[in-house]
Amino acid sequence: MSDLPRKAVTRTAKLAALPLGFAGRATWGLGKRIGGRSAEIVGRELQQRTAEQLFKVLGELKGGAMKFGQALSVFESALPEEIAGPYRAALTRLQEAAPPMPTSTVHSVLAERLGDDWRELFEEFEDKPAAAASIGQVHRAVWHDGREVAVKVQYPGAGKALLSDLGQLSRFARLLGPLIPGMDIKPLITELRDRVSEELDYALEAEAQRAHAEEFADDPDVVVPAVVHQSDQVLVTEWMDGVPLSEVIRDGTEEQRDRAGQLLARFLFSGPARTGLLHADPHPGNFRLLPGDGPKSPDGPAGQWRLGVLDFGTVDRLPEGLPPTIGTSLRMTLDGAADAVYGLLRDEGFVKETIELDPDAVLDYLLPIIEPALAEEFTFTRDWMRRQATRIGDPRSPAHQLGKRLNLPPSYLLIHRVTLSTIGVLCQLGATVRLRDELEAWLPGFVPEEDTTAEEADLAREIDAEIDAELEEEAVEESPA
Repeated sequence: MSDLPRKAVTRTAKLAALPLGFAGRATWGLGKRIGGRSAEIVGRELQQRTAEQLFKVLGELKGGAMKFGQALSVFESALPEEIAGPYRAALTRLQEAAPPMPTSTVHSVLAERLGDDWRELFEEFEDKPAAAASIGQVHRAVWHDGREVAVKVQYPGAGKALLSDLGQLSRFARLLGPLIPGMDIKPLITELRDRVSEELDYALEAEAQRAHAEEFADDPDVVVPAVVHQSDQVLVTEWMDGVPLSEVIRDGTEEQRDRAGQLLARFLFSGPARTGLLHADPHPGNFRLLPGDGPKSPDGPAGQWRLGVLDFGTVDRLPEGLPPTIGTSLRMTLDGAADAVYGLLRDEGFVKETIELDPDAVLDYLLPIIEPALAEEFTFTRDWMRRQATRIGDPRSPAHQLGKRLNLPPSYLLIHRVTLSTIGVLCQLGATVRLRDELEAWLPGFVPEEDTTAEEADLAREIDAEIDAELEEEAVEESPA
């Protein structure tokens, strides 16, 4: 590929080829079956060809098309296994790689943004990119002070391409929807469009990354690289090695999977509480698993590993942390308080004023989804994710009918997507996670505000009664005869 395709007509034609290609391969498959080949073999080849075309088009276009693919890839665990297999490899590849930008273009951007003498800022600079993402690619280098750094360079024309792609993809949302049963694709694309301007602004990204790097400095569980330098279209941060989470998903040991899953859940809930920011792009390409520096813990080597976090281009700003409504409604749902949960959901706009629902039916809808918070520890699996997707996505199911009548307030859109995406990654990992521990530690409202238990309250009342009795006795003794 010579450069990022910027002409609208070129990008539109490539995107338009996706649904046409799906239809063409369906015709090809029918022909093969008429020719005597089994439906199973033909179906497998059809899915493989579709997956390869999806990766080729989205990967080459980068921009919004690739970003959509990355967002979609974390939900592959919801696909039926016979479909998920061929798509898994193609979608996962979108998380870590894409065709590179020409070296001459990279040098032009660096000269324009860092000055003609940009090479003097580096002791070394590798022209071959180490990674590529939806709006830029990363080069490994050595800063002039000797630090190893990652240099993120934004693709020229990325902003226009991003908006154009997402606009085109929204037109095909209905055709792309069947890739993930039970998921409405159009709101996902709309929400991605809303975040475009922020992600293109490397000053905002640097600000968010600095906040996390400072808060998590010396943290035993989470590592965030420090920001070294920032300018328009160029962001330089400290380099971070480690095992990409996509490799842990593919080849990791049970220990690695469980540790990565626990730390991912911890970061999801602790980040907003500690920084007032929610990292809103939780696809596996943005995480690393790093061996710990200290001695082996009693839990074994994996107990010392840390989670490395990259890419703060998309964040949700939550100065007060996650809304307490989430924790409160989750706790009340676990307690089976149907009427209280329903009242809170109505107050927050999850149930519109014109809609009337059965509180017990709402509770039945929610309980299977929050099952991981009920147990002391829970093993996230693709099978569990598929069951939830089928239950909610099947138009014949009561859950689907009820879900259509619920509303997601705009202020919760990004939180909802991040939570679903993180659960998708946990299911890809197949991790066993003590989720309830993280909720109790970090989620406002999940633990009741009262500091005393019922037993403590009873004890306090007994003590008060004894003190009152003693005071009365003293008053009687001191009174004149």
